[in-house]
Amino acid sequence: MATQPVWRWIRLVRAQDIVWILLFGALVATLPPEYMDEFGVGPVVALGLVQVLEPKIPALASTRGRVFWILLKVVLGFVLIGYTGGIRSNYWLVLLLPMVSAGTALGVVGTLVFSMVAGAAYLSFLLWLDFSQVTIEWPVLVVRVVFLAMVGNLANILAEDLRIQSKNFRRTAEQLAEANVHIQQAEDAVRRSDRLAALGQLSAGLAHELRNPLGTIKASAEMLARQVTSENEVAREVAGFISTEVDRTNSLVTRFLQFARPLEVRLEKADLAQMLDRAVAAAEREANGVAIYKNYDPAIAPFPFDAELMERVVYNLVVNAAQASAAGGTVTVKTRASGGTVEISVIDRGQGIEPKDLGSIFNPFFTTKPTGVGLGLAIVSKIVDEHGGKIAVESEPGRGSVFRVLLPMALPAAETSA
Repeated sequence: MATQPVWRWIRLVRAQDIVWILLFGALVATLPPEYMDEFGVGPVVALGLVQVLEPKIPALASTRGRVFWILLKVVLGFVLIGYTGGIRSNYWLVLLLPMVSAGTALGVVGTLVFSMVAGAAYLSFLLWLDFSQVTIEWPVLVVRVVFLAMVGNLANILAEDLRIQSKNFRRTAEQLAEANVHIQQAEDAVRRSDRLAALGQLSAGLAHELRNPLGTIKASAEMLARQVTSENEVAREVAGFISTEVDRTNSLVTRFLQFARPLEVRLEKADLAQMLDRAVAAAEREANGVAIYKNYDPAIAPFPFDAELMERVVYNLVVNAAQASAAGGTVTVKTRASGGTVEISVIDRGQGIEPKDLGSIFNPFFTTKPTGVGLGLAIVSKIVDEHGGKIAVESEPGRGSVFRVLLPMALPAAETSA
């Protein structure tokens, strides 16, 4: 366990750090003998440490931290230049370090400010000269100060290009991630459609095969009930049970057929609010004390959809939301239009859906209800798909669910061309 911090520090070492250490080591080794003491070596070593540690300290990510670090480099460079000859020092080039840092981190204005600071720091050594005894090559000084500003500006240009490229790369990565999500959703929809088609064919065949024996069983039970004497209550009760269960099974078979039968979507211009009102009114009869609120977007004009089929969709969603809510709870039906699409949201604050079940709720025969069949949401999904729309759900256990139905407001291309 004690070796972990050591390995953590080793992983922080980069190839550039080795290069910096070698370069600053060469500076120390080439210092003139008269400057080879703590006042000459110290600033060089300190500059090397600052340069190596700069990218490894998280606090420096802020603008204030970067400004402090750049100023520290200017101060260390000023001390080194002042100790090694001032205005005539060969180490004036160390001021390039803060200039490059300013150019890469602070933008045009920050680079200009630090160009002036570095140039002023270097030219300040003129204050300690006796001009009567020293000849100053002014063009050389001007070139050096201008060179500092040029290097800082060049570093800023390169950094700005890198920032633009990084922004473009991030945008591209986000677009690719979004495209991958859409592709995954499309693949899920295709797989669901394939399952629906296969199960639809199976359900149709099974339902047709069951209809005839169910009719025979019901007719036999009714005949038995008429023939049994009034004294034989057990037989009459059993005959009643048979007839009741046949009716329930026949209802289930009917739902199978509804699921399996190809939908005939009749797209006609209709008023969305009127359709929703009918669906909500029908669902309120089964709401069991749950209040249903309506929040419609009045700007939605009539558009083509099958009002009868979509009424079934909204009715099923509202009833499911009411059943998932406690007595006294609320369900909201909300609409809005965006980008040629109408969104119908059914929102509840009920028990929610477990994350493991979210991917299966639209599959046929999947249900979490003790007496459910698992065809309601499958039929809803099928109707929405036939309209060229999409259905999605967001849910959190204990906090409710939001079912969103997205319908296109324009006719499909095949319909418009016809």
